[in-house]
Amino acid sequence: MTDTFCREGIQRVARSFIIAFKKGDHTKSRSDMALAALFSGMALANAKLSAVHGIAGPLGGMIKIPHGVTCACLLPLVLNANLKALNKRRPDAIAFDRLKETAILLTGNKEASAKEGIVWLENVCRQMDIPQLSQFGVTQDHILELVPKAQRASSMKGNPIQLTSQELTELIKSAC
Repeated sequence: MTDTFCREGIQRVARSFIIAFKKGDHTKSRSDMALAALFSGMALANAKLSAVHGIAGPLGGMIKIPHGVTCACLLPLVLNANLKALNKRRPDAIAFDRLKETAILLTGNKEASAKEGIVWLENVCRQMDIPQLSQFGVTQDHILELVPKAQRASSMKGNPIQLTSQELTELIKSAC
């Protein structure tokens, strides 16, 4: 059930996100985004979250930062960290198929690799001028406090692989 919601939502986001961002009065794009938001809510209510929310939740409790900005900043970085960790420690994981399918849905390219999906997300973040976490005051001290909090966050249970303290530290530093 959640896969269906996710697939439909991802396709709608892929075709409408930037248009809705740039043209707030574009009804079709806004409708796509409203449905994508509904589908994502239904999916997350019935499945687990990941390191994006595992980091964003505790960070939001530490400093004043918009949750959506944090998630947008982290999403391509978490996917990239997951891809590297999976390649290193679980090269047979089903998560590779999921990442590839997501890339195909985002890019519209039936041959897209997981990395191309990540690049697509990075480009969207650039087009939207998603700020680095340091612009909200995240420092090295915050990172040292954040990593163990993120590791304990219930949202981390949905990540396709357990990220190490070092991987989380590097990921968060790259978001700053």
